[in-house]
Amino acid sequence: MPLSVLIISCSLNTLSRSHLLAQTAESAIRNFDINAELVDLREWELPLCDGRDSLSHPSVAPLAAKITRASAVLVASPIYNYDLNAVAKNVVELTGTAWSEKPVGFLCTAGGRSSYMSPIGLANSLMFDFRSLIIPRFVYAVKDDFKDNGDLSDQLRARIDELVQATVDLARALAWLKVTDS
Repeated sequence: MPLSVLIISCSLNTLSRSHLLAQTAESAIRNFDINAELVDLREWELPLCDGRDSLSHPSVAPLAAKITRASAVLVASPIYNYDLNAVAKNVVELTGTAWSEKPVGFLCTAGGRSSYMSPIGLANSLMFDFRSLIIPRFVYAVKDDFKDNGDLSDQLRARIDELVQATVDLARALAWLKVTDS
């Protein structure tokens, strides 16, 4: 099975900076000759998780299947009130075990520098509930990390490249382990 990285863009904002991070990560992954898929949740009709009927919504199973098939997942999300946005958490609640034993990394944008630990709550949930392997290098960007025209700074691109490298390395190592265990 070929390696693949799924990038989930969780912002619903049409001018999303975290979506720009997701697009940049997608391009960087393709440089490794690895399949990359960007899921833009602005294009998905997902219900709020109610723990019952929402799980059978027609959009949930296809998204869960994408996560299950991926060798690794990158979550791109804005930070609101010192946490990833509600859309990111909702996706995890809806798709649950699809995240099991999967490398997961984070690409975050925020209004200020003091929320840099915001991914930890969701990361802990993924680790404890689904034994996801959290990539310790994540990208946290603020407005100053973008140029006046909205483009990413060279330093921000370099940080995304480092996250992508760590993601690819971990996905390859896990794939190798699975082959040698067989």
